[in-house]
Amino acid sequence: MENLLTAGSVMRELFLLLRPRQWTKNLFIFLPLFFALQFHNILMLVKVCLAFVLFCMLASGIYIFNDYYDREEDRRHPKKKYRPLAAGTVKVTYAITVCILLTMIGLIGAWWSLNTSMFYLSLFYLLLNYSYTIKLKHIPLLDIFIIALGFVIRIFVGGVVTGVKIFPWIIVMTFLLSLFLALGKRRDDVLLSASNDQKMRRSVDGYTLTFIDNCMVAMAAITIVSYIMYTMSHEIITKFKTDYLYLTTIFVIFGVMRYLQITIVEQRSADPAEILVKDSFIKITILGWIILFGVLIYL
Repeated sequence: MENLLTAGSVMRELFLLLRPRQWTKNLFIFLPLFFALQFHNILMLVKVCLAFVLFCMLASGIYIFNDYYDREEDRRHPKKKYRPLAAGTVKVTYAITVCILLTMIGLIGAWWSLNTSMFYLSLFYLLLNYSYTIKLKHIPLLDIFIIALGFVIRIFVGGVVTGVKIFPWIIVMTFLLSLFLALGKRRDDVLLSASNDQKMRRSVDGYTLTFIDNCMVAMAAITIVSYIMYTMSHEIITKFKTDYLYLTTIFVIFGVMRYLQITIVEQRSADPAEILVKDSFIKITILGWIILFGVLIYL
C-alpha cells in the first residue's frame, strides 16, 4: 500500500510539472476557426483539437525545461518554490525524460499528423522559449514582447492547420491583449522584489510600478479602442453580415477593467492563467463575450 501511495504521489507531482492550468493559453489556437465561421466543420475542428493537444505537449515540455533551468532561483520565490523540481518532489532524471518525450511527440505529431507549417511554427516556438528561458527573459521589454509573440504564434497555428485566412485585426488585438497581461505578470515580480528586498528576475531592474501601471493603462486603452474599431470596420461588418458586433465591447471593457482591478487594487496578477481559471467575474465575462459574439455571427 505504501508503494502504491508513493507511486501515486510521484504521478501527481509529474502531472503538476506539466502545468496543466497553463494549457488554457493554447485555446487561442481555436480563434481562427471561430472567426472563420467554421466551428461546424467537423474535419477542421478535429484538426484544431489535435493541434491543441500537440501544442499542450510541446508547451509542457518547455515548462519542464524552464523549471529545470530556474530551479535554484525558484527556491527563493515565495510561490515558485513549491514547483516539483524546486521543491525536490520530482527527480531531475524523471523530469528530463518527460521533457524530451513530450517535445518529441509534439514535434513529430505536428509533422506527420498535420502539416509542415505547424511543425515549423512549433519548432520556432520551442527555440524562442528556450532562448527566453536561458537569456531573453532577463532583458526588460523584450521579455514581455516574447510572451505576447507566443500568443500570436498560437493564432497562426490555428490558421495553418485549418487553412483559414487570419485577419490582421486578430493578430493585432491578440498581441495587444497579451502585452497587457504580461505587464500585469511582470508587475507582480516587481512587487515581490520590493517586498523581499531581493530580485526575483534580473529584468525587474528595467521596471518600476509607475512605469508598468502607466503601460498597462495605455495598453488597456489601445486594446479597447482597437476592438471597437474592429467591430465597426466595414470589412468585418461585411464578413459577418451584422452591424451589432460593437455590442460585445461591453464584455471586453469589463474584462480589461477587472484585470486592472486584480492587478492594481488586489495586487495578485502573478499568473494570468490561474486568474482565468479561478476568478468568477473574468470567467463570466469571457463566457458572455463568446455567447453574444457567437449568436451575432452564427445566427
